[in-house]
Amino acid sequence: MSKYKEKICVLGLGYIGLPTAAILSNRGFTVHGVDVNQEIVETINKGDIHIIEPGLNKLVKSSIEKGKLIASTVPKKSDIYLICVPTPFKSDTQIPTPNIDYVLEAAKSISSLLEPGNIVIIESTSPVGTTEEIARTFREQNINTDDISIAYCPERVLPGKIINELIENDRIVGGINDKSSINAANFYKKFIEGDVIKTSSKTAEMCKLSENSFRDLNIAFANELSILCDRHDIDVWELIELANHHPRVEILQPGAGVGGHCIAVDPWFIVSNDPENAKIIKTAREINNYKPQWIVNKTLKEVEYIRINKKIEPKVACLGLSFKPDIDDLRESPAIDIVRSLYQKGLDVACVEPNINSHDEFNLTSLEDIMQYDLILILVKHKEFDNVEVFKNLKRSPKILNFCGAKI
Repeated sequence: MSKYKEKICVLGLGYIGLPTAAILSNRGFTVHGVDVNQEIVETINKGDIHIIEPGLNKLVKSSIEKGKLIASTVPKKSDIYLICVPTPFKSDTQIPTPNIDYVLEAAKSISSLLEPGNIVIIESTSPVGTTEEIARTFREQNINTDDISIAYCPERVLPGKIINELIENDRIVGGINDKSSINAANFYKKFIEGDVIKTSSKTAEMCKLSENSFRDLNIAFANELSILCDRHDIDVWELIELANHHPRVEILQPGAGVGGHCIAVDPWFIVSNDPENAKIIKTAREINNYKPQWIVNKTLKEVEYIRINKKIEPKVACLGLSFKPDIDDLRESPAIDIVRSLYQKGLDVACVEPNINSHDEFNLTSLEDIMQYDLILILVKHKEFDNVEVFKNLKRSPKILNFCGAKI
């Protein structure tokens, strides 16, 4: 017998949907997962996973074996529906603008299944007003939205720690009305250990975007510092360490740019909605988007120096492709943009990415093989690269450009 009588339908089995489905099913809910990708569905139903996330494989395998989780390509009548599908950018706009078509399609796919008392929760990162638009979509399908609860509850997780943070982090729940907020919050309280805080749907939507825009702003400051310090031959990591001794200063670490499905994306949701007033948010995005090109320019200068002074065509090794350390997630990764640009310049480039087995575009090599390279770019601070010992045995005394503060 199930611990909870509610049946849950999770639409979208990606980096958020699958961990959420796995946690819910392990907490005693009966969960039906939905994804449009048949291969993903088949993988999950075998008890396997298609993404790398610590602890996730064990949870999915356990849920499948117990019959608490099943995946398919179509939704099933449930009590609670969680929409966790992507919200990509539109491709034909000057300012990156969010495309909520997948969210709306997910809502339409469950409209014929909805019954009075159901709860529909959007977890997909969305522009302000999306939850209300979904309510309008239901009404257009002749659904009485007074009979169901519709709310927005964004995730706040860090890849690599998703399982713990989905449970431990506070959640903001915003309904289209008080009833929706209360019912959705009561659901989260059944498996969330952090606080569950109620608000309006618009405030919850803006809260998610504001959180990641705040982080983007702070990273942009660090990245701009790294560019300024390079011009003055100052070690930016030493500078930041010294500045952070001030009791009210906490500068973040610079890197190759900003990637991932949140920080590199969410600020544009605000900017595209009000470009006239979102000035500082837009500038931060531009700074972080520029950092990969700055790295490419610096690399090309080093390549030219080696050509002239060593009379060779240098071999370039790029360490790291994912958007942050120790994960396999390549979404919006600035390292990808950097490597692609170097390829397009005709350079002899190989990549080391210990968290993936292959890549469709780039040549992957082992960390041992870079001993023969002339120029090494450290783009991501993977644990394998953040080690002085790794670079002691380099045979050609290569030039190392350390863009992420690894120990070398």
